[in-house]
Amino acid sequence: MRISGGCHCGAVRFSAVVNGTPRMLDCNCSICSKSGYLHLTIPHEDFTLESGSDSLTSYRFGTGAAEHLFCKICGIKSFYQPRSHPDCWSVNLRCLDPGHGIDGEIPAFDGRNWEAAKAALHHKD
Repeated sequence: MRISGGCHCGAVRFSAVVNGTPRMLDCNCSICSKSGYLHLTIPHEDFTLESGSDSLTSYRFGTGAAEHLFCKICGIKSFYQPRSHPDCWSVNLRCLDPGHGIDGEIPAFDGRNWEAAKAALHHKD
């Protein structure tokens, strides 16, 4: 199925192809818990940034491995490059357009204890 979404002001827009039941996570790390981010992982090859590349600004912290991308205009992080899935984008489920049709369980990811949570994540794959 094809999904689309973007930031609050509409400057950043993306589309993606989602097959089957996509992997979703609710992370409790410092940035995700404060922003209410719900992760929908999309392989790079299935994601298209439709508009707004010039409206994105980057933020890195901690290890610097994750690249958090925010709209410079409205401040919303609709997608970013997570360190947990270097071959995927993490799309904020809450930034998808209404009627996207994605449903399912959103398991917790213990981002406050990242190393152990990452190991458990790959154990489930």
